[in-house]
Amino acid sequence: MLVHPRVLLVSCYELGSQPNALAWPLAFLKRAGYPAEAIDLAVDSLDERTVARADFIGVSVPMQTALVIALSLVNRLRALNPTCHLCFYGLYAVLNAEHLKSSGIDSVLAGELEEELVERVRASGLHSTTDKAKARLDFPVPERDTLPELSRYAHLQIEGDQLIPVGTVETTRGCLHFCRHCPIPPVYEGRLFVVPKDIVLADVEQLFKLGARHLHFADADFLNGPRHGINILREIHERHPELTFDFTAKVEHLLKHQRHLKELEELGCLFIVSAVESLSNQVLGELDKGHSRQDVFDVLALVRDAGIVLRPTFLPFTPWTQHEDYLELLRWIVQEDLVEHIEAVQLTLRLLIPPGSLLLSNPSLQPRLRGLDAQALTHRWVHPDEHMDQLQQRASSAIEAGISAGRSQRELFLELAELAFQPGAVDSQMARSISKTRVGGPPPRLTEPWFC
Repeated sequence: MLVHPRVLLVSCYELGSQPNALAWPLAFLKRAGYPAEAIDLAVDSLDERTVARADFIGVSVPMQTALVIALSLVNRLRALNPTCHLCFYGLYAVLNAEHLKSSGIDSVLAGELEEELVERVRASGLHSTTDKAKARLDFPVPERDTLPELSRYAHLQIEGDQLIPVGTVETTRGCLHFCRHCPIPPVYEGRLFVVPKDIVLADVEQLFKLGARHLHFADADFLNGPRHGINILREIHERHPELTFDFTAKVEHLLKHQRHLKELEELGCLFIVSAVESLSNQVLGELDKGHSRQDVFDVLALVRDAGIVLRPTFLPFTPWTQHEDYLELLRWIVQEDLVEHIEAVQLTLRLLIPPGSLLLSNPSLQPRLRGLDAQALTHRWVHPDEHMDQLQQRASSAIEAGISAGRSQRELFLELAELAFQPGAVDSQMARSISKTRVGGPPPRLTEPWFC
């Protein structure tokens, strides 16, 4: 009698979404005849009995937060099950492969990894391997029936306290670009993989049946393949005109494909997330972002004219950011009435440089580096102006405390401004602008504030 290996997949954190990093591998494993169990630690606790009986445990680590949580579990997983094959998979698995192997992880996978994951399960005694799988996959429809209900994940918040269930889908994987601070280029190396239209539509149908009335497209950049994505949106809108959606796109893509913006709004686009990162042309150049400060101003106007909300994200503390750059960013946010479009924590973020980052080849960064902190999973760096490092630490502490205390977005922003400007420099007019209630109420947002 053939006995299949017992498989457990674990997700630690996936930006508040029902994890696609569980749904996709579950579908590949099921098709191959390997039914698997899954646990999402973002909403459930670790089931020790399930861990103890598994032959293969796959842990999803698509980002640093997930990896930090996952590493804290290793000793517990090994104590419960010392003989299982322990595989970490996702972008941050391959970037941190050396550290993971020294931590007792048997194999790591990233990229288009699902079929390789099936092979790992099939030969689960295999040890000490690292792969960046890049073969084009034959996608099944993601397996969502055994995952926690959508009601337990992030919702769309509109019109005050109205909350709408969200389904997270992908139309593409990978990215064509080489932004130096992004974890995707070292793994995908400029390659883009398209999820077939019929698979995306089938996934949307099952999410709709599960209660989703808003779609969050998790593509690294939805406009990497604009024709593919817009054709999918047209068909979704024809089938379910009540469905709204959001997506992420680069500033340069929003400029290049601006002719599509009005149609996107008509198809149900509520907001677009874009990694603006900085208004400093020097910082943008060091990160190889592909856009300028003027491009940011132009895109904001274009997106607004189309009737869509722009939700920019930022990387405000880098080795190249000047104090005046930070002050200018805060002034611009107030001037453009964007205070409630931006989570306050975005304005405290410090550049992470994981192992394998493309930034490590940047000559201007070399004098600022202070070695790899293996436990923190990043290369340490210092700013040439120590006051900028101190400001980042104070800002981060203040926002963390303010969020815990339940302060509003505008209250948090005002506190940031008072920290950043010289004492008394936030005049009454600026304070009033920060504190005023936005006409029309807060813009639409997901209830999970970590956009990237």
